[in-house]
Amino acid sequence: MTSLVPNPGIMSIAPYVGGKSVAPGLAHAIKLSSNETPLGPSPRAREAYLAAVDDLALYPDGGCRALREGLAATHGLDPDRIVCGNGSDDILALLAQAYVLPGDEVLYSQYGFVVYKQVALANSAKPVAVREVNFAADVDALLAAVTEKTKIVYLANPNNPTGSFLTASEVRRFHEALPTHILLVLDAAYAEYVDEAEYEPGGRLVDASENVVMTRTFSKIYGLAALRLGWSYCSVPVADVLGRIRGPFNVNAPAQAAGLAALQDKAFLDKAVAYNREWRTWLLQEISSLNLRVTPSVANFVLIHFDQKPGRSAADADAFLLGRGLILRRLEAYGLPDCLRLSVGREEDNRAVVAALKEFVHI
Repeated sequence: MTSLVPNPGIMSIAPYVGGKSVAPGLAHAIKLSSNETPLGPSPRAREAYLAAVDDLALYPDGGCRALREGLAATHGLDPDRIVCGNGSDDILALLAQAYVLPGDEVLYSQYGFVVYKQVALANSAKPVAVREVNFAADVDALLAAVTEKTKIVYLANPNNPTGSFLTASEVRRFHEALPTHILLVLDAAYAEYVDEAEYEPGGRLVDASENVVMTRTFSKIYGLAALRLGWSYCSVPVADVLGRIRGPFNVNAPAQAAGLAALQDKAFLDKAVAYNREWRTWLLQEISSLNLRVTPSVANFVLIHFDQKPGRSAADADAFLLGRGLILRRLEAYGLPDCLRLSVGREEDNRAVVAALKEFVHI
């Protein structure tokens, strides 16, 4: 029996389990469980990554200067207020490390990204999941849950795994009512997929406020999930804090090179946005026509609801789909045992899922 005792909360963390990649008994399966882009990375990003191989003996630029300047130029931001990370998860954890003390509270919406709970517990804080309405974050419920112990609110916008979002006006309303000592973290991992006029990922609010951080990622639409590349836009004081506690070389050189090249390939990004819009719309329509409820989504996935009846449950559907080599995401960890999340895939994969679901509902 070890005498080493970890900090309070750590042993309450359920280790993160990613989407399955294999189907039992099948050599090849269609993975639609992790919201990965079916188009892969930009050819320019791939070329930049391969070119970086010649310099693997050298430390990367610890400040990610070229990448930050590229991000600033792309999004109209101040490069000195951009902090890059080993995936946006890295930044989410650093923010909790910097601003949360044992006994503090960390708020997030009921079906928010599971990492929010993990980073709260890792810092001996209390995670507080706030009820959603129609599978979307509710500003009034979040405000009602704020206490004197609240230190951070993580708000995924759009939210994973529901695909819902809050309008810019709702986010502003929430922030205006939030005490200034509370940090609002806008997790906009899926921002590039959103084409709603009332959406804003958070940069404008960061520019106007000291207590707002926007986090973004290259893992989704840019197709660089394997490289673990994320970034944040912060006020000057928050950027200074993150710069002090992040790892000195927390973003590897090939990731920086590929990320910068991906930003510069606007045509490829536009292609990915258009592809996702077309096939997300198609999936929503086709699955709804099977009398399966689907939550409206603005991201690159859809949330499918199933009955609790024996033979018709999400677990039954998952087993049926797995038998046909189709891997979707089970959502018990999110408190959604009656749902499966389906990532937008290649055309043939999307059609295969719909065909299999049609077969399932008519058994």
